[in-house]
Amino acid sequence: MDEFLKMDIFFVVATLAVVVLTVLVAYALLRLNRILKNIEHISEQAALESENLREDLAELRADIKEGKGRVESALSFFGRVNGRRKPRR
Repeated sequence: MDEFLKMDIFFVVATLAVVVLTVLVAYALLRLNRILKNIEHISEQAALESENLREDLAELRADIKEGKGRVESALSFFGRVNGRRKPRR
């Protein structure tokens, strides 16, 4: 085989390899983007629930400071927590 034909074959194979690798990297980046969006959604939900818990505990502390019975306050607190409904998607 002459040198020019070998060179053409090399460039065709190298070009195909670069195209295939580019497609694979693009697919991997798209999947990574979806994973990161899911992680962001989970962290937002955790922050929202921690804020709700913080508010509920503040109410419980206020009830205790006002002199309401501890058992009554705890029961009303747990009644509020269990009474919450999770939003449906």
